[in-house]
Amino acid sequence: MTDVAARAWALTRLTLVEAAEAVRKGEVTCVALTQSALDAFAAGDAAVNASIALDRAEALETAEGLDRLRKAGRLLGPLHGVPLAHKDMYYRAGKPCTCGSKIRRVFRPTYTATAIRRLEEAGSITVGALNMAEFAQNPTGHNAHFGNCRNPWHTDYCPGGSSSGSGAAVAARFVYAALGSDTGGSIRLPAAMCGVTGIKGTQTRVSRYGAMPLSFSADNVGPLARTARDCARVLRIIAGHDTADPTSATEPVPDYEAALDGNLRGLRIGIPTNFFLDGADPEVLAAFEAAIGVLEGRGAATLRIALPHMDATNAYAAIVSRVEAAAIHAQWMRERPQDYSVHLGGRLYAGYAIPAVHYVEALSRRGPILRALAREVFGKVDVLATPTIRREVPTLAATDIDAGAPGAVEAMSAISANTRPINYLGLPSVSVPCGFDSNGLPIGFQIQGRPFAEARILNVAHAYQQDTAWHESAPVLHMKGAALTRP
Repeated sequence: MTDVAARAWALTRLTLVEAAEAVRKGEVTCVALTQSALDAFAAGDAAVNASIALDRAEALETAEGLDRLRKAGRLLGPLHGVPLAHKDMYYRAGKPCTCGSKIRRVFRPTYTATAIRRLEEAGSITVGALNMAEFAQNPTGHNAHFGNCRNPWHTDYCPGGSSSGSGAAVAARFVYAALGSDTGGSIRLPAAMCGVTGIKGTQTRVSRYGAMPLSFSADNVGPLARTARDCARVLRIIAGHDTADPTSATEPVPDYEAALDGNLRGLRIGIPTNFFLDGADPEVLAAFEAAIGVLEGRGAATLRIALPHMDATNAYAAIVSRVEAAAIHAQWMRERPQDYSVHLGGRLYAGYAIPAVHYVEALSRRGPILRALAREVFGKVDVLATPTIRREVPTLAATDIDAGAPGAVEAMSAISANTRPINYLGLPSVSVPCGFDSNGLPIGFQIQGRPFAEARILNVAHAYQQDTAWHESAPVLHMKGAALTRP
């Protein structure tokens, strides 16, 4: 490896916060960071398939402009010069946005998503669009139109979905962070499977303007990054009320990064005795219990606690997401059903068979269940901790519904069992890497809090990462980019 190549490789190993700080201090140029990201894609993406499109010329031109500003003593914001890429469902005016689909392969929006605009106004550089499940509707990483995204730890395995390219690109050290979206776990699942950190905020915490919708009641915008601190910085930038999205919350946005003191003394952590650990694989359970031990070592107290109405919550979550997705896709399903993949077409058709009374019941029960949770759970504990996924990471082949893989439907459903109810309840949740299974694939656990308790759950994640190094682990790219190896 030449000195230049070694320097570029070292730049890709920085965290987002470290990269931004290096630019601020003048230790590295925006062009150097951006070129290292583009080179990393060039070296490794043939194996991972994390991107749909990269805009090299525009990214480098933007970086040059930001370097001129930096030289003149001006920084746009806390992400000045940091290259990012995002799930290909966030609109950028005049840029293609496929939503991972055949139907939108040539779609060019006329406006830019609020979250993207806020990131770019803070100085970030958008280098491209990332692979994703078709219309954000599977938890595995399969995509019949742009090719399956692959797990950078072992390319036979699922990277998680639907923000598959976001998780894979951050894990493979192509970019420092990426926006995903989370309707039933689509930020936290790829975060867990790829070994990175990902947060969905409280429902409505981040504007959804300019993001292709999946479910009006459960969609969330949020980041995947390498550390809790990285996520805190990005979340603070994108959170907050947006007049273009009247559903976005008016709750003030705290300084999430400033709240990361790592102090857990007196914190009460609830560990569910029902639902979330049912049928958990032994390796997952062992990693989760070890993670809880780290938090206890930091001064947190744990309480085993039963959660009310979990079976109903899981059923209601499935009803809401299926009916709302079917409504959003109704016209295309009438006019272009052949342009959907087999499994997505089947999923959408199922939404039309759900009676309206069941959908209304699912919506109306959310309030009473949340009140029961506040009374019976959050009256006793401050946060909840569970495995992000109960099972070990499955292979792409074992979860390929379109190919008729035996048990694929059940396997796909099991992946999101622990994340889907959190979307129905609208609670903030962060997934943190906490180990590896015997196949060398990451394991994650998630921390949930009360509405708008993002600062608290991020501090728990940050405290955990002060005493562990799982988040520092990275897949090893062969220099020729031909393959990836496990740790």
